[in-house]
Parts: sequence; C-alpha cells; structure tokens
Amino acid sequence: MAAETAKCDESINRNGQPGWASHPAVPQGLNEAVIRRISAGNDEPDFMLDWRLQAYRHWLSMAEPAWSTLHHPPIDYQAIRYDPESREEPAGVAAADAPPPEGELPPGIALDAVLGRYSAAAFKAQLAKLGIILCSLPEAVREHPALVRQYLGSVVPPTDNFFASLNAAVFADGSFCYIPPGVCCPIELSAHFRSHAVHAGHFERTLIVADRDSTVSYLENSAAPGDGNRLHAGVVELVALENARIRYATVQNGYRGDGNGQGGIYNFVTQRGECRGDRSRISWTQVDTGSAITWKYPSVVLRGDHTRGEFRAVTLTNHDQQVDGGAKMIHLGRNTRSSIVAKGIAAGNGHNAYRGLVKVAKSAIGARNRTQCHSLLLGDQCAAHTFPYIEVRHPSARVEHEASAARIGADQLFYCRSRGLSTDDVLAMIVNGFCKEVLQELPMEFAIEAQKLLAAGLAGGID
Repeated sequence: MAAETAKCDESINRNGQPGWASHPAVPQGLNEAVIRRISAGNDEPDFMLDWRLQAYRHWLSMAEPAWSTLHHPPIDYQAIRYDPESREEPAGVAAADAPPPEGELPPGIALDAVLGRYSAAAFKAQLAKLGIILCSLPEAVREHPALVRQYLGSVVPPTDNFFASLNAAVFADGSFCYIPPGVCCPIELSAHFRSHAVHAGHFERTLIVADRDSTVSYLENSAAPGDGNRLHAGVVELVALENARIRYATVQNGYRGDGNGQGGIYNFVTQRGECRGDRSRISWTQVDTGSAITWKYPSVVLRGDHTRGEFRAVTLTNHDQQVDGGAKMIHLGRNTRSSIVAKGIAAGNGHNAYRGLVKVAKSAIGARNRTQCHSLLLGDQCAAHTFPYIEVRHPSARVEHEASAARIGADQLFYCRSRGLSTDDVLAMIVNGFCKEVLQELPMEFAIEAQKLLAAGLAGGID
C-alpha cells in the first residue's frame, strides 16, 4: 500500500526537490489510537467511532488511484498529522478570522466560519426559529446524532474511494446544514475553511440536507496558505428530497506552490449530491484557482423523477499546476435533466484536464443532458485535455457534448496593448468575458472575489 511503501526521505517533487517532509517534533502517523483520540476529542457517540474505524480498516485495503493525468511524488501518509490536538494553530486565529458581529454582516449573507476545530455561526438563533440547523459537523454529531446518523455517508459512503475513506476515518472539522420541510432559507449561507497548520492534513466534511419543499443556497470558501506539500481530502454530501432545491457554490484558493513546481496543496476531494425526491434540483458552481494538484469530480445522482442537476465551473492552472477534474451526472429517474458548463484556463506550464461522465440508466426514460467544455490557452507550454465518458442505456435519451479550445494570439495582445492596456489588464478582460457565464451564478461578493483570484492566478502566466 502507498502508505507503507512511500518514504518521506525518498519522495521528490515535480522538479526533483524534496517533497513530503516530516517534522520530528510533531506527532504524526495514522493508526486506530489516533482515530480514537479524534473521536474522543469531539465527544462523539459510539456509532461515530465505529463508523470511523470501519472506514480506516477499509482504507488499509485500498491503493491510491493512479489512473488520471496527474503526476506527483509519492505521498507519505505516515508523515501527516491527523490528530487535531497536535495541530499548530497560530495565536490569535480565532479572534482575527472570526466573522464580524451580526450587525456588521453584509445583508442577505450568514457566515459559518470553521477555523480549525472552532465554529462561529452568525444568525444561528434567527435561523433556528425557522427550524434551520447550521453548525459545525462535530457539533451536529453531538447535538443531532439521529439526523447525522441518517444522512452521513449516505451519498458518499466511507468505502467510496481511497480519499473518501481516509476522510471518513479522520475528519475533525466541517459544516452541517439542515433545512426542514417547506422552509425557504431567507439568506445565503456561507462557510469558510482555512487551514493554518503547516504540517497537518486538511480533512473537513460538509453535509447539507434539504427536506421536502425546501430551498437553500450555500457557499464555501477554502484557503490554505503555507509551505511545502500538504494534503486536502475533503468530502461534500448534498441531499435534496422531494421538491427541494440546493444551490452550492465553492471558491478554492489553496497554496499552489512557489511557481517553480515546489510545494503546494494536493487537493483530492469528493463532492456529490443526490436528488432523492421527485422534482428536486441541485446546482453546483465552483471556481478553482489554487492548489498544486486538483482531483475532483462534483456529481449529481438524479434518482427522483423530473429532477435536475446543473454544474458550472471555472478552473485555472498556471506555472506547474495540474488539474484532473470535471463533473458526473447520473440519470436514474424519469424525465431527468442535467447540464454541464466547464471553463478551463491554462497558462504557463499548467495542465488542465476535463474528465466528465454522463450516465443514463435503463430506468431513465426521457433523460436529457447538454455538456459544454471550453478551454482557453494562454501560452505555448500549457495544455488542455477533454475526456468525456457517455453511457446511454435507454433509446429515448438525448445527450449532447460540445468541446472547444481557443488561444489568445499575439496580434490580439498587440492590438490591446497599443491602446494603452497592460498585458495583465488584457488577460483579466479576456478571462472575465470567457468566465462570465459561470461567475454570474455567484453572489456579487463571491463573484468579485473570484475575479480577483483569477487575476492573481494569471500573474506571470504569459510574457
């Protein structure tokens, strides 16, 4: 197994420099004792400890996936710190990064800031009057065990894949949201995950449940400044019951390395939603500009009849960043609808691969899907790839796939620069137009932040 064979002193990064490095002064490694400490530290009921241990034992029997286009040195899973009690949290984190007082929050937005093991949720009392539960996942396990036990792992089981199993065993942070029947959440909810510990892995888990006839909009922002290599293996589970609607958006800006292929976050996450009830709907919107390596395929399982799944994404790679990601739409119910819009931007030595799956089961009579995959190349050393997988098992299905690749030419740059625009201004203008279809789905505050991140991520991507 990779955890046993990958040695820290043998690992090298993409440019031949030392990769995963241990820290002798910090407790590291993963075993059942560590998992028991994580569970005890969160004061979890017995069923959670059993769930974690089963996931860990299954993970020991698995091998890290190696089928994608990604290339990275071996990960030494015993050189990572999993125990939250040993994580180095810088002084003043909770005070400095906590959300402002409720009266100072922007109108229409509630913040659930999860910082390390600490959660500060504004508007919790007001939301509770509507029956909405918004808290950290560890708190939900303690305060709402029956609800968590019913849904946790029901969309992404602990045996789903190598990184999902690892997450199930060791997660200590995360976010939980439950919308009761018939309730339309009056404000957009937002969670912020920041990993400050230099030598620790990041394994948050998000669980959102929209009961029948309910609606919720949920936004996540993750950032991980730092040094060297670190592993981020998060999990997101969405459950939409009859007539429910979930809008989920995320902006990811993890540490991408130093620009020379050294260091950076390995962003290996599993995100999946399930439209269980008839006429339910799940919409994904995501902007990824960070992390050295990204491996993620947000998915929607359209189980109910007349359900709908939507996916929109912007992915930026620059310098030596690598992405192998995309979306999956699984049609099971009758008259289901899905759409995928993927915008990939590659600059510098960045490699961007879209890998998508559209699957129509025999039971999915009248299914429809439309997929658009567009790539923008900035430079002559970057690369973009498209790997569509389409499986149709009913003749009434209609599936469309469109892919294109474009490149900014020297004449375009010359024309704009002759009008007084800098290269950075030109790139920002072109990229914002290219991404408009996705960015307009974000709330204004998030859209502005995403535009700034895209502009920053393009720095040095083209001469």
